Amino acid sequence: MRVLLDHCVPRRFRRLLARHEVRTTFEMGWAGLSNGVLLAQAREFFDLFVTVDQNLQFQQNLLALPLPVVVLVAPDNRFGTLAPYAPLLLHVLEEPLAGELVRIESPERIVHLPARPLEP
Repeated sequence: MRVLLDHCVPRRFRRLLARHEVRTTFEMGWAGLSNGVLLAQAREFFDLFVTVDQNLQFQQNLLALPLPVVVLVAPDNRFGTLAPYAPLLLHVLEEPLAGELVRIESPERIVHLPARPLEP
């Protein structure tokens, strides 16, 4: 899977996702883009966007996400804090993902926020 790490995720976190093609917003020259523009640009090159920006779900229309987003919900964005989240992220990367937001709320808990309203 082609994964884009947001500028707020430590670059060395990519080593924990070694089975996947991982780039950073810095490498792509997109570190200064707003989330909406960044997500629209990323959809052409990536399958998933990973961030620690917990406000993203309130800033973006989840019904119109151009690509799946994973938010690592952690007390800070240090590598040592985020590393325990990698096994669950790898699990998420094995699932088929549509335009949805996935919150990894702890190293043990995943919450999927569907991009489409649930059918009755």
